[in-house]
Parts: sequence; structure tokens; C-alpha cells
Amino acid sequence: MSLGSDNPGFPFSAIVNQETLKNALLLCLVHPGLKGVVIRGERGTGKSTVARALTKLMPVQQAIKGCPYGCDPDDPASACESCIGLLKSGQDIEIVQRPMPFVNLPVGCTEDRITGDIDLTSAIKEGKRRYRPGLLAEANRGILYIDEVNLLPDHIVDLLLDVAAFGTNIVEREGVRNAHPSRLILIGTMNPEEGDLRPQLTDRFDLSVEVSAADRHDQRVEVLRRILDFERDPSKFCSLWTDQEKRLSDSIVMARKMISDIKPSNAILEKAARLSEELGVDGHRAEIAAVKAACGLAALAGRTKVEDEHLFAAAELAYPHRLRKSPFDDSPQALGQVRQTIERMKQRPASDLESPVSFSEKKK
Repeated sequence: MSLGSDNPGFPFSAIVNQETLKNALLLCLVHPGLKGVVIRGERGTGKSTVARALTKLMPVQQAIKGCPYGCDPDDPASACESCIGLLKSGQDIEIVQRPMPFVNLPVGCTEDRITGDIDLTSAIKEGKRRYRPGLLAEANRGILYIDEVNLLPDHIVDLLLDVAAFGTNIVEREGVRNAHPSRLILIGTMNPEEGDLRPQLTDRFDLSVEVSAADRHDQRVEVLRRILDFERDPSKFCSLWTDQEKRLSDSIVMARKMISDIKPSNAILEKAARLSEELGVDGHRAEIAAVKAACGLAALAGRTKVEDEHLFAAAELAYPHRLRKSPFDDSPQALGQVRQTIERMKQRPASDLESPVSFSEKKK
């Protein structure tokens, strides 16, 4: 099910507290290299509400009219075979404007519904087997939202891992083969009490956020007030937040325009690498995600230079879910470990964090 911009959901700007989560979600709209957020928290902490509220802010994108995958006319390299042929032919192509897709993967959804299947109607009426696109086709160039992501069956997890790795969905069924682009952002929510994610899927989420209920009395009161006002008259409540939503939407559009021009300095790269070394994370995905998120935070702030504050804020999103854990570790402890490492780095002289000779300099 796709949720459009006219969905009368709770306004993103009206959500009390949860600033870290809101920033993480906004970063996925700003930086095209960020591929997902996993949101961990107990029941009733607003995980789904915040994620679904993002639909109001989804930027508009150009797409080739009639393409079931919404291919980008300015990016032939990521287009489907049909659109590549159209683009190469030189003929006029009709382009439409559409909201960035937000597609919900329901609990218990079948593999055929996710990947696509054979259109039985055309098979019966025309005697031809045709591919009918699924949720991965709908979500191309957009968001695939998965509630209770930790409860997905293993075969669905394996399927999503393949698509996340290659950006392509390949279906071979009953003599029909179809491959189409499926470049998507994964947003998943989960209650850790109901089980954790498989490590392979956890690592595919660039960012993670641990959410909890408001711990201040005034915030709890405000949450209660806004929810009751929204339920009493959703249209009236949403109208009160129109200006704030418009300003936030405009800031996303501006940040998306800026992001390609923001280049992190060598000092930022050095600190990101040092964080990974000191935290003992496997691979390079953590520092890559941290630097990308830092660039996104700078863009959202209207800055063209990535500062330490951006990197350290991004590190709190990119590292906790990637730390090696003993069976009784939890996310709050992991986040504390990241923060302690950041504080130690802040207290050191800048010269202690710099490598004597960079690899690029050695090559020269």
C-alpha cells in the first residue's frame, strides 16, 4: 500500500520530542546515499507515527510516464530495460511529477506480493504470461516501510538483503524472468522485547535510533493534548501546522540541492575512521554512513562545510547498532559507549587525531 501526500496523518512537525529520530528520517530524504533507518523502542512510543508522518514531507520527483517503476529520466543508468530503450531512441518522452513513494510492507505479506508475480488475468484472457510488479517496484526511488521488521520470516529477510545490496529485483517464475530497478530506502520499526534483527539486516540500515516515551511531565502533557486535538478534528489540527510543515519541506528541498556540493574535509574523514577504530566496528559501513549523515546534517543547517558537531551527531546514529555485543548488551549501552568515545576524542589535541601521511599522498 502506498501512502500519498494527501494521507491525513499526524503532522511531522507536531511530534513532541523525538528530535533524534526526526533528524535521522530527514537525512534519508536529503542524502541519496543513505539507505535506511531502524527505529527501536517499546510499544506506544510513537515509532510508526513518526515514520508515517514523513509522507507529508516527501519531495516531488520526475518520472517517465507509464513506467511501473517510476524511472528517472535524468538517470538512464538506473532505469529499467524499457525506459533505457525509450531514452536511447531519442523520441519525445512524457515526464510526470510524482511524490517520492512511501510503500508499506504489511505484516504477513507474501513473497509474490513483494517481488511481483504472474498476471493471471492476462494469462487466461490473452494466453500470455506477464509480470505483475510488486511492492519492490512501487517503492523504487522511495521508501519501503516495514513495521515489526524484526518479525519478518527469514526468506523475506534474505530477499530484502539481495535487493538492498544490488538495487535490483530479479524474479524468475513459471518461465517468466523480469529484472527491474529497486533502489529504495528501508525504514523499519521494532520492539526489542520481541526479538532482535539478524546481523546481516541490521547492518543494511545505515542509521539507527532508540526511542522512548517522554520522560518530562510537560512533554507528556503536550503529547496527550496534541493527540486528543488531532483525534477530535484531524483537518483542523493539521491546518495549524501547515506553515511549519511548509518550512520543513522547503528546507529539505534546499538541502537536497546543496548536498552534492558538500565535501567533507580530510580532518572529518580522519575522525570518522578513528571512531571506527576505537569502537572496534567491523567493515567500513559505519564510517561511510556517519560521514554521509554528517553531510546531510550540514545541508539541513544550511551549511556548506561539515563541522565536528555534524560528524559527532551523525556518529550517534551510525554506530550503536554496529557495535559488537555480548548477549546482555542493549542499545542504550551501545549509545553510551559511542558518546564516551566522542568525548575522549573532543578532549584530545587535533594533532593526535591526524594520520602522518594519507594514502593519496603516498601514491603521489
